[in-house]
Amino acid sequence: MATILVTGGTGTLGRILVDRLLGDGHEVRSLSRRPHTGRERRGLRAYAVDLREGTGLDEAVAGVDAIVHCASAPSGGDTEAAGRLIDAAKAAAVPHLVYISIVGIDLVPMRYYRTKLAVERLIEDSGLGWSVLRTTQFHDLVLGVIKAGARSPVLPVPVGVRVQPVEVAEVADRLAELAAGAPAGRVTDLGGPEVLRVRDLVGATLEAGGRRRLRMPLWLPGRTFAALRRGGILTPEHADGRRTYAEFLAARGGGGAGR
Repeated sequence: MATILVTGGTGTLGRILVDRLLGDGHEVRSLSRRPHTGRERRGLRAYAVDLREGTGLDEAVAGVDAIVHCASAPSGGDTEAAGRLIDAAKAAAVPHLVYISIVGIDLVPMRYYRTKLAVERLIEDSGLGWSVLRTTQFHDLVLGVIKAGARSPVLPVPVGVRVQPVEVAEVADRLAELAAGAPAGRVTDLGGPEVLRVRDLVGATLEAGGRRRLRMPLWLPGRTFAALRRGGILTPEHADGRRTYAEFLAARGGGGAGR
């Protein structure tokens, strides 16, 4: 079994990935900006490290067989954090760096997507062994965005935009496989099993939560939404996910936009 470091180990994806790796018998190091609480388990070591500063990072990466880089901050700082992680990994001669990325970052001109693409290029040019997995949006993210919009009695619904939500546990499974294997470069994208219109996702979420909202169709201008309408965040040829968004909502016991 291997020793694997997971950055962002307390996040939506990181928590599930840590559990999966522990279940597979690996020694796991979980790194996050804040001290871990309630996470003490056999085979797990926790490190409170802010990648933007790097304090304590050298100790965290020393002797690991692979790093899975899940930490990300849409507010900024990802390229600096990745640079520090890469430098520490090179100094420690870490043989494999795995990165979770997003389908469409080279097609949709969003600031956050441009940052993700820049991090991919840093990793590719690092001289380390690397693997990059791009996925579509997590079920949890879709639900969170719709719930935030449903706080208002009028819910704007972008016209012509489709999403291909994927189950986060299935992404964790794939990352665990990659981390335990040899560097594979850019691997096949992972998309959810269905391509769905935003209006249908909104309707299913409101129904699951027992909420009624006035839905206002909204045509959004600009290059970003034009790219979204063209399907820039979709990968229908790799609809390899198994759990549908409806199944995700049902498993939450009706925990849609009303909860």
